[in-house]
Amino acid sequence: MYAVIEVGAKQYLVRKGDIIEVEGHSYKINGKINLNEVLLISDKGSAEIGKPYLKGARVETEVLEHIRGKKEISFKYRRRKSSRWQKGHRQNLTRLKITGITAA
Repeated sequence: MYAVIEVGAKQYLVRKGDIIEVEGHSYKINGKINLNEVLLISDKGSAEIGKPYLKGARVETEVLEHIRGKKEISFKYRRRKSSRWQKGHRQNLTRLKITGITAA
């Protein structure tokens, strides 16, 4: 069984036991979270598709940790002007473990 969920305007294909990294949220570590924005659930060849979400469907998750993503560098260079600009960014991420998928 797998599901497609939407978290923070991004979509993730998940199965029970998967670990995903979503953009940082202020969830408590070891806390339980029910994600209700389920777009699709597929089980044994049959699929339920929401318009846009499935009513009554949910994905249970557990918060494992809060981490920082790898550093992304923005660099701007103007030739012959002795002008350079560099900036780094690290995204805050939350690591979630999928503990269960419930259909409507």
